[in-house]
Amino acid sequence: MKIEKVIIIGAGTMGQGIAQWFAQQNVVTEMVDQSHDFAKKSLEKIHQSFDKLESSGKLLKADVETFKKNLSVKTFEEIDSTADLVVEAIIEDLSAKKKLFADLDSKMSAATVIASNTSSFPITLMAQGLSSERKKNFLGLHFFNPATIMKLVEVINGMETDKSLSAFLINWFNEKKKIACECSDSPGFIVNRVARNFYGEALRAVESYDEQKCREVDTVMKEVGGFKMGPFELMDMIGIDINYSVTESVYNAFFQEARFKPHRLQRDMVAAGRLGKKSGKGFYNYEL
Repeated sequence: MKIEKVIIIGAGTMGQGIAQWFAQQNVVTEMVDQSHDFAKKSLEKIHQSFDKLESSGKLLKADVETFKKNLSVKTFEEIDSTADLVVEAIIEDLSAKKKLFADLDSKMSAATVIASNTSSFPITLMAQGLSSERKKNFLGLHFFNPATIMKLVEVINGMETDKSLSAFLINWFNEKKKIACECSDSPGFIVNRVARNFYGEALRAVESYDEQKCREVDTVMKEVGGFKMGPFELMDMIGIDINYSVTESVYNAFFQEARFKPHRLQRDMVAAGRLGKKSGKGFYNYEL
């Protein structure tokens, strides 16, 4: 296998980061979104990120020019059906993902690897309905935000995934200075499964919205626990709506085990439109 052309489907924060990272590895990268205009705006943001890295001396001008050439925006109909790898990074909605994978199964060449950036859904479950040959070339590649900086990539085999494929990808990512690890196909994999208690216990500790209490918990976790970010800061960065969705997904996938139960404060924050940094307000207030 080779990785010379990659397609990223989903141009949100996660998709942008993944697309930028691949472009920086000198991989030809096509980025797609349901809204083509949104994808073009995302491309502008990536270019701004490249320019900022150049102005700060972290990237050379020649490299930035190359990286920008590596990256383009396409419609679903325009994507190269012979690409080596497709990474799905759309909303954490099982039915939406399965529909997309069915469309990709019929559109892409038999050799194309299709991967999901899901943070919670089992890979075997998402592979239902795919052709038997495609199931061999289907797996999970879970990146972490921001994908250009965070080194970990969780590599998850489905029941039918060709094990030599995941072994190749683990080696490839490690060669590119990522830290790739193979995970069992269980809800939340490693990080999001363990992190449910990091967020859940913090939410239970404050019980209802109180910025001062949130700040106290974050301060203790950083100054005493040694964490770089507290749970409320991290939820604001990730997006409280995304964090809530993942919590619900893991909770239901584990047949409503109490330890994974979502907290009503997550629901209330989403209902109030306090989604974190991206909305200008979450557990803390931000300037947009």
